[in-house]
Amino acid sequence: MEDIQENIQFQLTDELIEKVEILIEDQKDNDLNTLLKEYHHADIAEILDDLDLDDAVYVIKLLDSETTSEILMELDEDIREKILGNLSTKEIAEEVEELDTDDAADMIAELPEERQADVISQIEDEEHREEIQELLAYDEDTAGGLMAKELVKVYETWTVAGCLRRIRGQAKDVTRVHSVYVVDKQDKLIGRLSLKDLITSKSDQKIADIAKDNVDWVNVHDDVEDVARVMAKYDLEAIPVVDNNQVLLGRITIDDIIDVIREEADKDYQLAAGISQDVEADDSILQLTRARLPWLFLGLIGGVGAFLIMEGFHDAFEKYAVLFFFTPLIAAMAGNVGVQSSAIIVQGLANDDIKGSVNNRLIKEMLLAALNGTILALFLFLFVWVTKGDFYTALAISVSLIAVIIVAGLIGTFVPLFLNKRGIDPAIATGPFITTSNDIFGILIYFWIAKLILGI
Repeated sequence: MEDIQENIQFQLTDELIEKVEILIEDQKDNDLNTLLKEYHHADIAEILDDLDLDDAVYVIKLLDSETTSEILMELDEDIREKILGNLSTKEIAEEVEELDTDDAADMIAELPEERQADVISQIEDEEHREEIQELLAYDEDTAGGLMAKELVKVYETWTVAGCLRRIRGQAKDVTRVHSVYVVDKQDKLIGRLSLKDLITSKSDQKIADIAKDNVDWVNVHDDVEDVARVMAKYDLEAIPVVDNNQVLLGRITIDDIIDVIREEADKDYQLAAGISQDVEADDSILQLTRARLPWLFLGLIGGVGAFLIMEGFHDAFEKYAVLFFFTPLIAAMAGNVGVQSSAIIVQGLANDDIKGSVNNRLIKEMLLAALNGTILALFLFLFVWVTKGDFYTALAISVSLIAVIIVAGLIGTFVPLFLNKRGIDPAIATGPFITTSNDIFGILIYFWIAKLILGI
């Protein structure tokens, strides 16, 4: 078993890259072709990632389009864009001809607008060309922009025997047959079949008699995140896409949904880190600066706000200097609690797990924060009392901590819910926005309560 595991795990090595580069330099095309045929297209894409652009283009032009089309779809988007920029419209059209319609549309959409029309005009398969143009018309964030036209459909009036004959003709264009979709004479989706249903049924049975009518589907204009939730909820490997008249248009498969989930997770992670644009580590300094600077500026404003608040309580510092030394602790606790609360809400919203009223959610968070705050404040009270020997100072700091934690929890809960209601990505609430706001409120509450208890 260990030997098999070693055989299927590809490892990119300097020796392999050097070998490929030498074969390219010496133009030993047959040897290079033989070498690369040993690897999966995803592994070849990984090799191309490490080659310079000229060598990567050389490999793409050397291999057959059936192989290179798959390689191109595995490449990083930026690298693919550069390689396509070095191919002629005819060469790109040959790659597109080998792809399923959804991947073909994605590849063409990445091209400059002036090249898109040229590539489409070079596609020889008229049906393939028309289907790609249809997909390009949909917004990329909708089911229509994600679906593929390749599927197997049968009519309810067919017999099982006739259905199997026709399926053989349709299935040759479909990479994986997850389900057979049943339509009426107007091409409206009315049911589905599994291959098991067909194999185990009598040849003269009508499809309408064995079709299951409890088929899940999504509308062509549904948001891709809603599609992902439906497929995750019902553990679907594929789901049909229909228009407003229930006409079957295409299907979405699980591999496309995984890409959507990964992209959404990357975006949310960047928002949570205070990066406002979709950027990567290899992007230019200017692009990275534009993405990061707005949130860093927000943090600067928050810091100035905290300074002004603390300056307003300078009399408290003069009489109780110890309050100053606990300011970082209070600010940190406010930020941490706020991020914890908002992260749970954002995750719940993403998974569609947030149920019930906002008031109930806020009450629950307030009780949770009060419990956690009391436990932490008790420990802090004992620490301050023992080390400083001042009961009222310890009481002021501890009570402030409870109040700060409760407010931070409420803010961390309310803000993402509010943003979501307004159609703004709630993931933004787990970043510097929530941390900065809670720091300011935390410091303000801290000194206000301390001043009240200590009679400053």
